[in-house]
Amino acid sequence: MATCLGWLWKVVQLKPQKSKLCGSVGGPQLTAQRIRLKDGRWLAYSETGVPKDIAKFKIILAHGFTGSRLDLLRPSPEMIEEMGVYMVCYDRAGHGESDPNPRKWLGSEASDVEELADGLQLGNKFYVVGTSMGGYVAWACLKYIPHRLAGVALVAPVINYRWHSFPSELSKEAYYKQAVGDQWLLRVAYYAPWLLNWWVNQSWLLFPHSHPRQHFPAQSP
Repeated sequence: MATCLGWLWKVVQLKPQKSKLCGSVGGPQLTAQRIRLKDGRWLAYSETGVPKDIAKFKIILAHGFTGSRLDLLRPSPEMIEEMGVYMVCYDRAGHGESDPNPRKWLGSEASDVEELADGLQLGNKFYVVGTSMGGYVAWACLKYIPHRLAGVALVAPVINYRWHSFPSELSKEAYYKQAVGDQWLLRVAYYAPWLLNWWVNQSWLLFPHSHPRQHFPAQSP
């Protein structure tokens, strides 16, 4: 019992380790293209598709919880060429090689997208695609910058299983269709958010699906 209590106390005291910014002294090496935002932060991005000056569809992709700028959609080159598609995916604030935003909120997610579009000269209107937890970036764009949007898509977006307007039986059914590890991840996030950073970094847990490396193996830039 004493051992268990001691371990629990140690976990409670854990705080996320402060990371050094990419490109700073002693920090990770930069590998990505980046633009500087109005507040001084750097935003990393990756482009694919046809040149943007001839593109018919200019798409900004917002990745999910453990994703990055490398999570580009991968249609066939023939389809890209035929439809004239340009895509750019970016590291959201605090992910990959983008600087964190200590004042991050839904509005800032939308403004990051808008500033990225303006910095890359995508024009007055563009498309936004949000995958998984990136869905709430797409929603933020609908709410805060609708005048800049040519269209929006949410791909397998994360939902709030506790949303009062969601039918309870349907919510329960969908929740238990998830991998056990993902169910536990959501429980930890809801009941003990202070434990989440530690939880997702434990590869020895009995529920491997809740570990980010199970979802997204290491990728090369």
